[in-house]
Amino acid sequence: MSADVPLAKAPSSPRGRLVVISGPSGVGKTAVIDLLLADPRFGRAVTATTRAPREGESDGVDYVFLSKEDFRRRLAEGYFLEHADVYGRLYGTPWSHAEAILASGRHCLLNIDVQGAATLRAARVEALFVFLVPPSLAELERRLRERGLDAADVVAGRLAAVDREMAEAGRFDVRLVNRDLGVTARKLALSVGVALP
Repeated sequence: MSADVPLAKAPSSPRGRLVVISGPSGVGKTAVIDLLLADPRFGRAVTATTRAPREGESDGVDYVFLSKEDFRRRLAEGYFLEHADVYGRLYGTPWSHAEAILASGRHCLLNIDVQGAATLRAARVEALFVFLVPPSLAELERRLRERGLDAADVVAGRLAAVDREMAEAGRFDVRLVNRDLGVTARKLALSVGVALP
């Protein structure tokens, strides 16, 4: 073979799909995502926030923790794919985190609230929008109170937002009632063409 003949390029790997997972606080978004992340075909974009770290959380792993000033500066620079003010704290998804996962061929999981999902839809971001539904409002309240992550006034604020958030469920591509984390994770994975064991 002549040395002048170029070698055929290996086919580029297909891009992953952006998967937006939303629903009311306490519905189990993080727990479902954690199960999906056990499969190498999924990755999670790390959200930036201005809230303080909770016990056991690590900067750059669980969240990127920023001051309000730093968050606003990055927002002005176009650093975020989406952002929202949630219960007085700023949250946003860095473009670069999501893009790195998608370019690697993995499906990028975004754990964002209902208003963040609405921002992405309004911007016509190509994604699969998934809404997790609690088995009942009583069960959702029990989960919020028993997880012990927030002060009583924050829990009350989250519960007050449930009706508004649930009213948005019809705008999502997929709606899954989260009775059992494993079942929900498998159904969600199938919605992007991934069969979990």
